Amino acid sequence: MGMFQRDRQVFADAEPLDDSYEPEDIRERDEELEKYQRALQPIIDNRPTSNIFLYGKTGTGKTVATKFMLSHLENDAAEYDDVDLSTVWVSCENLSSSYQVAVALVNELRTSQNRDRISTTGYSQQRVFDILYEELDALGGTVVIVLDEIDNIGNSDDILYGLPRARSNGYVGNVRPVIVGISNDFQFRDNLSPKVKDTLAEKEILFPPYDANQLRSILEPRAEKAFYDDILDGDVVPLCAAFAAQDTGSARQAIRLLREAGELAQAEDADIVTEEHVRDAQDELEKNQLYEGMQELTTQGHAVLCALAYRQALNEVPVRSRDLYERYVKICDRLDADSVSERRVRDHLSDMNMLGLINVYERNEGLSAGRYHEYELDVPLNAVLEVLLSTNRFEEVADIIQSMANDNNLLQSDISDY
Repeated sequence: MGMFQRDRQVFADAEPLDDSYEPEDIRERDEELEKYQRALQPIIDNRPTSNIFLYGKTGTGKTVATKFMLSHLENDAAEYDDVDLSTVWVSCENLSSSYQVAVALVNELRTSQNRDRISTTGYSQQRVFDILYEELDALGGTVVIVLDEIDNIGNSDDILYGLPRARSNGYVGNVRPVIVGISNDFQFRDNLSPKVKDTLAEKEILFPPYDANQLRSILEPRAEKAFYDDILDGDVVPLCAAFAAQDTGSARQAIRLLREAGELAQAEDADIVTEEHVRDAQDELEKNQLYEGMQELTTQGHAVLCALAYRQALNEVPVRSRDLYERYVKICDRLDADSVSERRVRDHLSDMNMLGLINVYERNEGLSAGRYHEYELDVPLNAVLEVLLSTNRFEEVADIIQSMANDNNLLQSDISDY
């Protein structure tokens, strides 16, 4: 018998449990899809179309809904001779400025036409924008530009000012750009510059977290396709839905939990996937989610995490936000990155607290000092450094923090606690 054998007991077709799977229909998002359809309808009518921004935490259906709606839009637009529609999709996950987004858009447009890409450096921002306008104008018609995880660009929002005004400013004449922005940060729009807010004129669609019943509705058809008949105990899908609803309300988390439970049962050569497999899978994924939660932070979120790791490496925690802010600004200066206000840093700390990455302590010093909060990591410093070292922009600073932590003998004890 070989070491690896094909599974014929648990998974009939694991594709419906994959992150890239696109379902035939979108469940539990009827209201959001109706708003989305209304926002895109002017394209079919050959009317000016507002930009569209989708907000919601990870796993709430923003990306899958966009792919679903654009697929239908493209198919339906093909029925009308006077509708000229193109779409271009760029993930901003590793992009932190308007310059980088513009380069990515140019290269996505050129790659789709089998043409040479441009260099990611060596141009002025205005020159890259000019090249982008030329590429868009050459396409003509309506071009839907999807910017996924757009919040990663932080305060560098010139692209959101330039694209909507390109036609009125005479930079393009044959094309109508329509931006679809997808953001995990509900407060992203609040931090845009006033000129960008005025220019965007966007329609907003909010995607709230799913509840347990909604997650169960999403899981059931996937489970039916993914697993062999009668392999799932009756409590497995409801328990996966309940765990995810209690934590993040993320369909992605619920699906991963179901898949992990199946893989544990498969490894045990079990006859049935049970509630116990789900609970074991939950323990395993909680550890993995800490890493994933850190990896999915925005550039600003990483800078705040970096500042807290710096204080942790010096054993200067818990730390007040005003003291942490001083270190955060120095890190941004070193990275040549824009810094945000102390209030926004506290917002990022609040997000990290919800993700289970940090602890927050409320202090009350009475009339003399009042109430304030202090912060420290709730995950091993070694795990934080592993994520920061894997992020090119923070590698140098993470090396410095790691050296400091080693000097203070913090990492060895830190690892054993995880």
